[in-house]
Amino acid sequence: MNVVKAHNGDLAADLSNTMRTLGRAAREAAAQLALTDRATKDQALKEMAAELRARSADILAANGQDMKDAKAKGLTAALLDRLMLDQKRVEAMATGLEEIAELPDPVGRTLAEWTRPNGLEIARVSVPLGVIGIIYESRPNVTADASGLCLKSGNAAILRGGSESARSSAAIVACLQAGLRSAGLPAEAIQMVPTSDRAAVGILLSMHDLVDVIVPRGGKGLIERVAAESRIPVIMHLDGNCHTYVDGDADAEKARRIVLNAKMRRTGICGATETLLVDSRAKALIPTLIDDLIKAGCEVRGDSAFQAADTRVKPATDADWDTEYLDAIIAARVVDGVGQAIRHINRYGSRHTEAIVTENKAAAERFLREIDAGILMWNTSTQFADGGEFGMGAEIGISTGKLHARGPVGCEQLTSYKYIVRGTGQVRA
Repeated sequence: MNVVKAHNGDLAADLSNTMRTLGRAAREAAAQLALTDRATKDQALKEMAAELRARSADILAANGQDMKDAKAKGLTAALLDRLMLDQKRVEAMATGLEEIAELPDPVGRTLAEWTRPNGLEIARVSVPLGVIGIIYESRPNVTADASGLCLKSGNAAILRGGSESARSSAAIVACLQAGLRSAGLPAEAIQMVPTSDRAAVGILLSMHDLVDVIVPRGGKGLIERVAAESRIPVIMHLDGNCHTYVDGDADAEKARRIVLNAKMRRTGICGATETLLVDSRAKALIPTLIDDLIKAGCEVRGDSAFQAADTRVKPATDADWDTEYLDAIIAARVVDGVGQAIRHINRYGSRHTEAIVTENKAAAERFLREIDAGILMWNTSTQFADGGEFGMGAEIGISTGKLHARGPVGCEQLTSYKYIVRGTGQVRA
C-alpha cells in the first residue's frame, strides 16, 4: 500500500510539473506576444488558416477516430453533432482565423485620455490579459477559434479540451503551432494540456502565478467545478436556457420562420431557443407553430393551452422551464402579454440570449430594457448569438456574467487596460 501511495504521489508530482512547465512557457510566450506588432500576428493567423486547409485530411482522420469512440460510449446526438468535423467545418475554422486577422488590433488602443489641472496627462490604454486557460468540452472548433482570438489580442493560451475530442484538438493544435512558427512566433503561445486526467484541471485552476484568466465552456458540471475551485478570475460561460417570445402584435410569417430557426437550425448550440412563450393574444398562431416544430422533428412539451391546441404536445413539468435541452425538444407556454413574458424569462433564463417577435416598438423596447441577459434580440433568431455573426471573427464563449465581459467574448473582450501618466516634474503636495 505504501508503494502504491508513493507511486501515486510520483504521478501527481509529474502532472504538476508538466502543468507548471506549460504555464511557464505560456508566460514567456505571452510576454513576447504583448509586444508583437499587428502585421506579425495577422501573418501568423493566415499561416494557421493555411495549415488547417493543408492538413484537413489529418484533422478529419483524427476526428473520425474521436467520433467512433464517442458513438461507442453512447454520446447523445447533440454531443455528436458538436464533436463532428467535416470539410465544411474545417474550412469555417480557417475562414474564421482569416476574419480575425482582418479585425483591428485590440492592443495598444487609447481608450480615453485627459489632462488634469496640474498638467498631468493621463491615458487609459488597452493591453492583453496575459495567459488564458480555456477549458471546454466536445467542440473541437473551439480549439481554433479560441486560439485565434487569444493570439490577435496578444495572449497566450493553454487549452484543455474534452477527452472525447482529444485527437481532433491535437491535430488542430499541430496546425496552429506550425502557423506560429512560420510567422516567427513561439509555438508555446498555443499549448494543449497533454492528458485527459481530470486532476490536470485542478492544477490549472490553482496556477494563479502563471495564468491570468480562466474561461470554462461546457456543461453545468464543468462550470460549477471551475467556479468552486478556481483561484484565478473566471469569465463564465453558463448554460443557454434561451427564450423566444411571440407577442400579440407579431407578424405571423415572421414568427414562424424565427421560431423554427431559433430551435431547429442547430439544436446543440448554446444559442438555440429552449422555451417558446406565446402571448395569449396570439393563441391563433399556436397550432401552426406546433405543427412546424413537430414536422421538423422537435418534441413539444407544453402547458395546458399548448396541449389543448394539439394532442401531440406532451405535458411540461416545472423542470422543463429550467432546462437547456441541447436537443430537439422545446418547452412552451402561453403568457398574458410582454410583462408576464419578462417575469418568466427573468426567473428561468440563464442570462444568455432572449428574443421577442413583435411589430409593436413599445413592447419590444420594454422587453429589451427590462430583461437581464447578455444578448437581447428583436425580430430575429437566437441562433445569431455568436461572435462570428456579430462581426468578431469568432468567439471564445458567451459570457453570462457581468464583470469584465458580457455576451460574445471576442478579441476586444480579451484585453484589459493600464493607465499611463505623463508629467513634467509635478510632485504631490
